[in-house]
Amino acid sequence: MIKHKILFPGDMQVEVEAGVTLKDVMNDVGINFDFPCGGRGKCGKCLIRLTAGAHEASEEELKILTEEEVNEGIRFACITRVQNNMTVEFLAEKNVQHKILLSALNRTAKVEPHITKRYLEVEKATMTNHRTDWQRIKDGLAAQGSDSEVSEARLSVIRSVPDLFRDAKHHITAAIYNNEIRGLEAGNTSEKLLGIAFDIGTTTIAGFLMDLYTGEELSVASTLNPQTQFGADVISRITHVNLDPTGLDDLHNVVTSAINDLIGEVVEKAGVTREDIYAVTIVGNTCMHHLFLGINPRDVALAPYVPVVSEQLEIDPQDVKLEINSAGKVFVLSNIAGFVGADTVGVLLATELDESEEIKLVIDIGTNGEMLLGNKDRILACSTAAGPAFEGAQISCGMRGATGAIDHITFGEELKYSVIDDVTPLGICGSALLDTIAGLVEVGLIDERGRFMKPDQVTDPVGIKLKDRLIPYNKSTAFVLVSDDESPGRQIFVTQKDIREVQLAKGAMAAGIQILMKNYGLTTDDIKQVQLAGAFGNYLNPHSACVIGLIPAELEDRITMVGNAAGAGSKLALLSSSEYQRAAGSARNVQFVELGSDKNFTSTFADSMLFPR
Repeated sequence: MIKHKILFPGDMQVEVEAGVTLKDVMNDVGINFDFPCGGRGKCGKCLIRLTAGAHEASEEELKILTEEEVNEGIRFACITRVQNNMTVEFLAEKNVQHKILLSALNRTAKVEPHITKRYLEVEKATMTNHRTDWQRIKDGLAAQGSDSEVSEARLSVIRSVPDLFRDAKHHITAAIYNNEIRGLEAGNTSEKLLGIAFDIGTTTIAGFLMDLYTGEELSVASTLNPQTQFGADVISRITHVNLDPTGLDDLHNVVTSAINDLIGEVVEKAGVTREDIYAVTIVGNTCMHHLFLGINPRDVALAPYVPVVSEQLEIDPQDVKLEINSAGKVFVLSNIAGFVGADTVGVLLATELDESEEIKLVIDIGTNGEMLLGNKDRILACSTAAGPAFEGAQISCGMRGATGAIDHITFGEELKYSVIDDVTPLGICGSALLDTIAGLVEVGLIDERGRFMKPDQVTDPVGIKLKDRLIPYNKSTAFVLVSDDESPGRQIFVTQKDIREVQLAKGAMAAGIQILMKNYGLTTDDIKQVQLAGAFGNYLNPHSACVIGLIPAELEDRITMVGNAAGAGSKLALLSSSEYQRAAGSARNVQFVELGSDKNFTSTFADSMLFPR
């Protein structure tokens, strides 16, 4: 078999067989690279530059790349097959710093650790006291006034006793969960009891290191979810699981590896060790939940969209390869339905919707859009596929919220925009995309169906001043945000196809809101507050969301941002066993509304795609 050498940035050189794609090579050598469409050559986001060994551009590449880019050796990594020796460069977007939302509303709870640590000086055996070593440990704990009898232990813990007694001179600390001794440690280690709360998003992962005695947040770390190399959305990842014999292992291993890396980062920042961590909580959508646990999420994508498990789970860290104290436990919050997962349960817990007297609408907008509507008496939930467009995928000049992304745009006498980290703009992220389309609606450059107006049809005074930004593009029209002399090498624009992608996403979400209200028997007058959670929800301009009809305009003055509420819920469940149990009870009481089975969904969705006049 013929082999060729591939040189990647950082002087990484690999030798591979001819015919494999660069995507497969990068995955095999551990290069975390985004393939939003799952590597099908559709989105044009996995751009690399071949400074040596470039092949002729394919039909898929010629549809998206400019002639100049083709001549520079820019290609799609997902469909570029190795035919000779190659030298690969990553474009600027690969090395940008992504902005991951970590903050959230501040809610307090009584600190009640799941695991306790108790120091014990064990009586020594004598000729007149023949109790076993294990019995003397249990008796010593009972003498301290334990609430329940400690009677269980893993065999590995009992095996550790002889050496532990000898080395620690019978002075030990027991780590206890419920009535089980999870671990025994030499000396008095009771002062260290830490935990880490994780929010596993489709796009990002955030971890929060917490002191389980004081409730103090010690450090935080975050990263892009490396599963993006198998697709930007859950359906792409489920497809990979179904089509590739190693697909489930691929997705499980990369996420657990990323979590272990984050654990290493937070303990280093806090000046502690992995052995100090005894509890981990996990929230994520149902697909992320299953992949983290190594459970095939196949049926989540197939009608009737039933998950394998929805109940909360308490598992050993070894079962999911987490590198923390072996005496620890991993607490996985419950799911509600196939597309309403443990992250929504975290949002529910953080916002205290289950105890609210007033009717509230809670919307968590990420790669998917989950919604909760109700109060302490009744809560309805639904999910819509909204996020890829809002997070830059499938958008011509789209990118995630990262260095170089235009994040907000204002329409006035002239067009103004802001760029994350105040650098040269590289693309447009979801919040600015929303601003752009809202602005185009307000100044009359697009009609209610989302179609660009012809320049001679524009009548709004501001629209007339901006109509010169309308340009021909792929037998249609685009609106230029940044000219090619302002951006390195290419214009930044919004196309007719981009507007359609936003209409599909916003139409689904708006329809979800309408159907939840109808099922509940409410009008917008009944909703006293709208809480927006998630990265996109936190950074969007509420006015823009209402202008395009994503959220009913009547609710604009009732909108508040609550940040990473899923992460906040994960922290609450970590710090308080009562909150963890409350989350499970609240999840069981939520009524899931399957939008696809609602007889009015299709017509409501079609109407919701229109822009309000």
